[in-house]
Amino acid sequence: MATDMDTAPQADGRFAPGGTVAEANHPYSDDDDSLNEAEVNGNWTPQEKALHEARLKAKAKRRLRKSSSRNSTSESFSESGEVAGGDPHSPKGKVNTNDRKSRTGKGRGLPKKGGAGGKGVWGAAGMVYEDEEPDIHDPNYDESYQGDTVYETVVPEIDEKELEKMVNPIVQEYFEHGDTKEVQMLLKELNLGQHKYEFSSLAVSLSLEGKASHRELTSRLLSDLSGKMLSQSEMGRAFDKMLKELPDLILDTPDAPQMLGQFIARAIADHVLPMSFLDCYKGKVDCEHARVALDRAAVLLSMKREMVRLDNVWGVGGGLRPVKHLIKEMNLLLKEYLISGDVSEAEHCLRDLEVPHFHHELVYEAVVMVLESKGDTATSMMMKLLQSFWKTGLITVDQMNRGFQRVYDELPEISLDVPHAHSIMETFVDLCYQESVITKQLRDACPSRGRKRFVSEGDGGMIKT
Repeated sequence: MATDMDTAPQADGRFAPGGTVAEANHPYSDDDDSLNEAEVNGNWTPQEKALHEARLKAKAKRRLRKSSSRNSTSESFSESGEVAGGDPHSPKGKVNTNDRKSRTGKGRGLPKKGGAGGKGVWGAAGMVYEDEEPDIHDPNYDESYQGDTVYETVVPEIDEKELEKMVNPIVQEYFEHGDTKEVQMLLKELNLGQHKYEFSSLAVSLSLEGKASHRELTSRLLSDLSGKMLSQSEMGRAFDKMLKELPDLILDTPDAPQMLGQFIARAIADHVLPMSFLDCYKGKVDCEHARVALDRAAVLLSMKREMVRLDNVWGVGGGLRPVKHLIKEMNLLLKEYLISGDVSEAEHCLRDLEVPHFHHELVYEAVVMVLESKGDTATSMMMKLLQSFWKTGLITVDQMNRGFQRVYDELPEISLDVPHAHSIMETFVDLCYQESVITKQLRDACPSRGRKRFVSEGDGGMIKT
């Protein structure tokens, strides 16, 4: 017969007669191994028993929290660990993990903010937002701007330091292409602001350091910009600044006062400056250079009986002049040289024409003048002039050869007006070769005509055959 110790575990439902655990009769058969071993041996103490019961209660509470009261029919556990509720497979017994109701058991069980809350939510479904009227009491409220919003590209105003860096490339490119519309388009893209008038003064300053053709282009540019981009008052302000800066300008350009006077005269004639511009300075100028410029402008304007454009104040650049006008200018240059004998003045005039590709015309005209002249004065003077141009490099070897070759080709026609043209030509060519003005090949290419032998004076001038 079994003892009380043997039957106690069986009554408790934990051990079978064979010593195996009856796990199906106890809801918590997965206790710790240490406790199970204590139960098997029957070594329960009051402390261990109390600890075992506390662990069972804590375990039941944890399960209860996990299956919180999501609805009235959801699963729950009692403190003893028994399942409370209906069938777990029924729809009411299932737990919806995506339910937005409160899991704390508080509140009415409705979603937060009526379904309009949460991250990335713009409001409840079907909500329509109305246009919000601007608040008059808003500190940023401006009644004048309550209209259609217009977005414009804002270009910052250029300060005085950056103005020269921006304008210089524009003016230098204009000297190359000569298109005033291109300059106007580029200036519209810049916000010159209150320094807009300084564009004129910078353009004039750059042209003073350049060629005569650059000054002519600058005068045309000022004429085209007047009334469109710059007013007469702004132009007057620019020239007033130039007059004050003359002491500094003459350091780089000694002729700056005379040139500025020509600019002022041309601007008045082109209606860029008002007619009363010169009258504003009478008796008010202390600078000597400014007085020279204003006097130069007054003289040029007084030379015209009728106020017309002073188109010839700068001359016309070589590429812009017709060929007939260039030939006329070179003839005038040579005639003035024969009268004055000033080689430097002739060189200065030739450089101002700015036609290095047309210098062969000067050589041609000089040789023809030698052939048509009487005496040796013209021959020696032209020899001196060509020699000076050759040494300074103003006339290249190609231009020199082309000029002499043109005379060689037209020598038969010239001989009709100048009977001794061949002999004069041979003498002049030999002299040029001795002074190293022409090459030996060019001297040998000079055409020569044999001497005519007459029978006698009584034969009527017949040539002996």
